[in-house]
Parts: sequence; structure tokens; C-alpha cells
Amino acid sequence: MINTVGKVVTLFVSIPNTKKKLEKESIQLDTKGIIEDKFYNKDINRSVLITSLESYSLVEKENITMPYGALGENLLLDYNPYHLSPGSKLKIGSTILEISQHCTICDHLSVIDKKVPEILKKDRGIFAKVLQKGEIKKGDSILLLA
Repeated sequence: MINTVGKVVTLFVSIPNTKKKLEKESIQLDTKGIIEDKFYNKDINRSVLITSLESYSLVEKENITMPYGALGENLLLDYNPYHLSPGSKLKIGSTILEISQHCTICDHLSVIDKKVPEILKKDRGIFAKVLQKGEIKKGDSILLLA
């Protein structure tokens, strides 16, 4: 069974040798991660950080402004995947991603606001590894594979 659960809102890559993120229209992935990303071929279980718009909404409810990309995500979705268990698979664009682990909150997010780590302690994101290489574009549908 295949279920369409949402869409890709935006995409980011981490620029090598910097702390900056670059917003992209599309990204290329292979089994080592996101090509062009500074974390490419580092830890395949943490190749792709997926975040939901819901994380930004939780912060906004506390009157904290945070630009997209501030959570370090590669994929920002209009779908919340945080309930998915490791091993769950998503088909996005021509790629297949497998959820590998939940993302723990980083203290560096307190630079945005001291309350952010507490607000997002279970809602920052989820990591995935790439099972099938391909391309993901803004607006691509997200399919939950059973």
C-alpha cells in the first residue's frame, strides 16, 4: 500500500566549510547522502534531516521568529513524519528514504531563543538514509510506503 501524505515545501544543503545553508529548487541524492552537502558521506544514517512545518508553528506560538532552515533541515515538509519508526520508508521524487533515527535537540538552537530547545525537544526533526538515489524537488509529493 502506498499513501500520499504531503509535499516538500523547501530544500536546503549545508555549504561545506561553513555554517551556512543554501536553499535549493532540487537536490541530488545517492546512498552516501545529499550530493553537495557538507555531511555527504559522513554518517549514512544521518544523511538527510527532515523537518515538518509543525516545528516552526510550535516556535511561532511562543512568539519566536525563526526562518526556514534554522533547524538545520535538508527537507522541510508540510507533513509531520516524527511519529514514524526507524525502518519506515518514504518515496520523495525519484528517491526512497528510510527513517533511521529521531533527531535530538541541539543546544546551539538556544542562540535563536533560550526557549527553542525546550519547545522542540521532541519536534526538531527525523533523520533518514538514502536507499534509492535520485532527485527531490520543491513541491514533490511524499509517499509513505508500507
